[in-house]
Amino acid sequence: MSKRKRIAKEEQWIREGRGSGRGANYKPWLTIQDVPSSGRVSRIKGNKINRQHEMFSDLERNYFYISEFYDCVVDIREQFPLLPKSETIVIANELGIKHPTNPKTNEPVVMTTDFLLTIEKDNRFIDVARTIKMKDELLKERVIEKFEIERVYWERRGIEWGIVTEEEIPKAIARNISYIHNYYDLTQFDAFRNMNDSQIEDFAIAFLQRIIQGDYSVRETAFLFDKDMHLPLGSGLTLFYHLIVQKILIIDIIEPINIDEPLVIQSIDEDKMKKVRYG
Repeated sequence: MSKRKRIAKEEQWIREGRGSGRGANYKPWLTIQDVPSSGRVSRIKGNKINRQHEMFSDLERNYFYISEFYDCVVDIREQFPLLPKSETIVIANELGIKHPTNPKTNEPVVMTTDFLLTIEKDNRFIDVARTIKMKDELLKERVIEKFEIERVYWERRGIEWGIVTEEEIPKAIARNISYIHNYYDLTQFDAFRNMNDSQIEDFAIAFLQRIIQGDYSVRETAFLFDKDMHLPLGSGLTLFYHLIVQKILIIDIIEPINIDEPLVIQSIDEDKMKKVRYG
């Protein structure tokens, strides 16, 4: 790609609104179609933010799951561009570091930060920038050089920046959340699609009463629930996962979710159940 074509592409992306907006209106600078990857890329439909999120690695995916699950995180903007590019070029020159370039043209490229999170803290909203990297990669001098440009960029904006490795992303928690993530909205499932809020709440209360007793495994409890309530097979398990991801049914999210054992419940948030809307 020639320099002119590359610059035109960057200008086009800016006009398209890439790297701008918040919440559901945010558009990542990079999508999985834009970057050849040897890793496992993925798109994840957000629960808090109603849009597709672009992940370029398993580590990014796991960090996303955990970030979205935390109540304090109110917005997630991934693949966030460090614009204007001229600023990171100046920073690189000041530091005596080569700016990241296109390997084919050797021309500077727009740098990105993996995640820009908006967090509610002490009744105010703050942004924090996070770069995701495997710990072994931090031993590479070139990686650290690029991160130094990134660090200075965010420092000049008064935004906290940090590196997150696999050691700070509990795999067990991410795995649990990945299991329950798609059960956030019950109206996506045939068994509950035509029910109103009151009906679903009644089913939820009935299921919780059974699960609290702890006489059977979660699987057995769900099976008997489906049978007694004349619901399609699997509806009870769908409701079970939904109650966890909505944080109505509070469990130890660090421990693997095992539906073949009775459930150990920490608490039930009845107020949150009343706030959940299904229509």
